[in-house]
Amino acid sequence: MTSVLITAGASLILTAVLGYFLLPLLRALKAGQSVREIGPTWHNNKAGTPLMGGLMFILAAIVCLLANIGVIQDHSVFYVLILGLCFGLVGFLDDYCKVKYKRDLGLTALQKAMLQMAVSAIFLYLLYKQGILTCDLYIPFVDVRFQVHPLLYIFFAMFVMVGCVNAVNLTDGIDGLSSSVTIPVMVFFTAASIGMKRYDLALLPAALVGGLIAYLFYNWHPAKVFMGDTGSLFLGGIVCAMAFALDIPLILILVGFVYIVETVSDLIQITYFKATHGKRFFKMAPIHHHFEMCGWKEERIVIVFATVSAVMCLLAWFGISGLVG
Repeated sequence: MTSVLITAGASLILTAVLGYFLLPLLRALKAGQSVREIGPTWHNNKAGTPLMGGLMFILAAIVCLLANIGVIQDHSVFYVLILGLCFGLVGFLDDYCKVKYKRDLGLTALQKAMLQMAVSAIFLYLLYKQGILTCDLYIPFVDVRFQVHPLLYIFFAMFVMVGCVNAVNLTDGIDGLSSSVTIPVMVFFTAASIGMKRYDLALLPAALVGGLIAYLFYNWHPAKVFMGDTGSLFLGGIVCAMAFALDIPLILILVGFVYIVETVSDLIQITYFKATHGKRFFKMAPIHHHFEMCGWKEERIVIVFATVSAVMCLLAWFGISGLVG
């Protein structure tokens, strides 16, 4: 427990220091955000805000884990980190295309999907070969498991992982939102790892709790930097990888509730728009933009969404009480 708290604190300080040096570097490289023309007009003043700010908490997490490498025995924590880094690399390529070509769209949807599927498959295979992934589905609250055929489970897991990663990415739409929503999720995974006696695994989400809090100093409205796809895809990778490493993937329905709502709102908007030949179900999607169009300030949206995330994570904790009790 002491190591977990020290790791969180060290990551907070390291992220804050890294941000101090990273910000002017990103500005010098002109790694700025382009704003979509169909977005809210008041987002136009965000144009030019440095991207790839997620590097500060990613690097801090890596350093904190390496500092503990001599005492770590559960190597699954490194599998989780590597998966997050692979997704983060996909995001970095996407951000690089945005910066280089000065547009809001980077890699194509097909390119990102293929890369994400490949990364997910390799991660799941490693967990399965190491005996960490059981192909049993744990049902929260009722404390039972039922076995799924390995091939079916792998396909299910790949779909969940790619969907989860992109849902987290979709949530990164206004200042401070994705990081604020994800902090309670990382607190949950830290507590769940400790409760399930996976102490080494708890180090990574603990590092991200500290890192994301420090990142908020730079990303709170008005944001001085955006995490970009580099940061949001990394976080998405860690979120889903932690659920599978703990062998409780269905818990993502609860801890990822805000991510799911964001994604579903986008799907509803697209489907309704096509079905009605141009009408909109929401004023704008994903749903955080709908609330913006309704007059909510960015800070209010962040606080409300983060509160919902915290409540759902608390509910998830009760859902796995049979494993951590």
